[in-house]
Amino acid sequence: MFGVSAMKFDDVKAVLFDLDGTLIDSAPDLAAAADQLRTASGQASLPLAAYRPLVGSGARGLLGLALGMGPDHPAFDTNKEAFFQAYEARLTEATQVFEGVPGLLKSIEGHPLPWGVVTNKSERFTGPLSRSLTWLATAGVIISGDTTPFAKPHPEPLLEAARRLGVSPQHCVYIGDDERDVQAGRAAGMRTIAATYGYLGQDADVLSWGADHLVHAPLELVSLLGL
Repeated sequence: MFGVSAMKFDDVKAVLFDLDGTLIDSAPDLAAAADQLRTASGQASLPLAAYRPLVGSGARGLLGLALGMGPDHPAFDTNKEAFFQAYEARLTEATQVFEGVPGLLKSIEGHPLPWGVVTNKSERFTGPLSRSLTWLATAGVIISGDTTPFAKPHPEPLLEAARRLGVSPQHCVYIGDDERDVQAGRAAGMRTIAATYGYLGQDADVLSWGADHLVHAPLELVSLLGL
């Protein structure tokens, strides 16, 4: 399964990416927003390294660490909204594109292949991000977590991206750093690539996800996709 040649991807007609942990490293801003709530509650600040493995699990994971509360806590929704507001206030203060991503996108666009983003991040955040990160605005499609009635691991967001690009799902490849990305891509009938340089999650067994390939850096995709 792993270590397949670029020929496995030679009929790809569109490239789709997850956002956080795949194209951008948003962990510093997300962690700072969660830690802001933590220190406001009178607790000691935690380092970014403590938050980073939990970024992929969103507010549930970050507030679980910062405040010790899960979705079943009566104050969770209130604190989740406070977290969202804190994150909105610093959306791109420390967020960076992963090294190699600009070169990768240049290769994709020069091939040329359409590319897009499918993320569980809501449009509340992806809209401002696409306006702040000008390269993101060049994506052929951006599907947010609330664009369709479903979020990953449901395949519908990926299928909607393929429809908007006018490309059959079997000719799309999806790259992400979370098991839900691989599950969604496989369910949509797409080839899948796991980005091991992303957040992955605590104790993640990436080899068990069933992705068609693993990449350890964005630029590995250039040769893998035959660009």
